[in-house]
Amino acid sequence: MTDHAFSPAERAAVYRAIAERRDMRHFVGGEVAPQLLARLLEAAHQAPSVGLMQPWRFIRITRPALREAIHGLVEAERVRTAEALGERADTFMQLKVEGIRDCAELLVVALMDQRESHIFGRRTLPEMDLASLACAIQNLWLAARAEGLGLGWVSLFEPQALAALLHMPSGSKPLAVLCLGPVSEFYSEPMLVQQGWATPRPLAELLFENSWGEAQA
Repeated sequence: MTDHAFSPAERAAVYRAIAERRDMRHFVGGEVAPQLLARLLEAAHQAPSVGLMQPWRFIRITRPALREAIHGLVEAERVRTAEALGERADTFMQLKVEGIRDCAELLVVALMDQRESHIFGRRTLPEMDLASLACAIQNLWLAARAEGLGLGWVSLFEPQALAALLHMPSGSKPLAVLCLGPVSEFYSEPMLVQQGWATPRPLAELLFENSWGEAQA
């Protein structure tokens, strides 16, 4: 422990938010107060970014017709994904994969255009812009959980179609449709675990020492 550590209660709250964060699909409508939404977006905006490029762009969807159009894009991709899954198609189609019609707030998060001009930290790893955007979403996710709100990241859509729908500039790219709002309860474990779709692997299987595949001594 160092002099810079938070208090025990503060540390416990941070770890609790991380442990209890869930990718939510079930929402109960309601609303997110403007001040709270601003606070959550500011938390996202405080994320680290490579070369301080801040590649994230947030689009708040407030028009019901636009929300419905986004739902249509997601539903179309859901069907295509099921077709690609082959023998697991029927099981996949039984999963609830989004809460677009039910959530209080709908946000689209995208990578900005003209990213090629940002070279610092990206010359050999250009995908660090995506990593930076993911950090912003994680900030938003953890802050939302701390505020008692659910958030779900939907990635089932064709990026070019969504970009066209939102009149995004050439070179930009939508990466997330975020469903945000009140929920009746948080899943006790990831929903895909509850539904038997996947089983998470323990950290010990993913932690190596000195070289790939070499378990810690």
